[in-house]
Amino acid sequence: MNELKNPWKTIQVKKVYDNPWIEVSHRDVITPGGGEGIYGKVHFKNLAIGIIPLDEDYNTWIVGQYRYTLDEYSWEIPEGGCPLKTAPLDSAQRELQEETGISARKWTPVLELTTSNSVTDERAISFVAQNLSFGVSSPEETEELAVRKLPFSDLVKMIEKGIITDALSVATILKVKLLIDKGEL
Repeated sequence: MNELKNPWKTIQVKKVYDNPWIEVSHRDVITPGGGEGIYGKVHFKNLAIGIIPLDEDYNTWIVGQYRYTLDEYSWEIPEGGCPLKTAPLDSAQRELQEETGISARKWTPVLELTTSNSVTDERAISFVAQNLSFGVSSPEETEELAVRKLPFSDLVKMIEKGIITDALSVATILKVKLLIDKGEL
C-alpha cells in the first residue's frame, strides 16, 4: 500500500449546507475497492483550539456548559474556534480570556489532532498556558459557562469516571499528564 496515494476517486461534489462555521457536502465516489459509493463530508471553517491553564501548584480551570448538539451538560477544557488564517496562539489567548478571564505569559503547544476524520476535516491544536494572571471573563452570547478550579490530577479522574468525554479535552488532558509525568511541564 502506498501511503501517499489517495485510493478514493471523487466523481461529483454537491454542497448541501453552508453557514459561517461549516460546509456539508455529498460526494459520489469510487471506493478504494473500485465500487461506486457515496460520502458525506463536514468541512470546518475554523481550527479547534483547546487550552489547559496550569498554575505553579498544578491547579487548572475547566468550563461547563450545556451542549446543544448532545442535549447534555459537558465539562471541558477552555475551547474555541480559530479562523483558518489566524495564528492558533492568538485564538488560544483570546479563548482562554473570554471563557475564564485568565491570561498567561507562557504558552506551550502540546497536541495536534483530527477530531473525527471519518466524516470531517476538522483539525485541532491545544496548548498549556502557564504564568497565569486573572481578570474578568467575557463569554460569547451563545455561551453560558460555569468555570471551575481544581487540581490537574482531578481531570484524569473525571475522564476515568466518564465525566469528561469531549474528544479534544480528553486527548489534551492525557497528553499533558504524560508531559507532567515525564517532568516536561
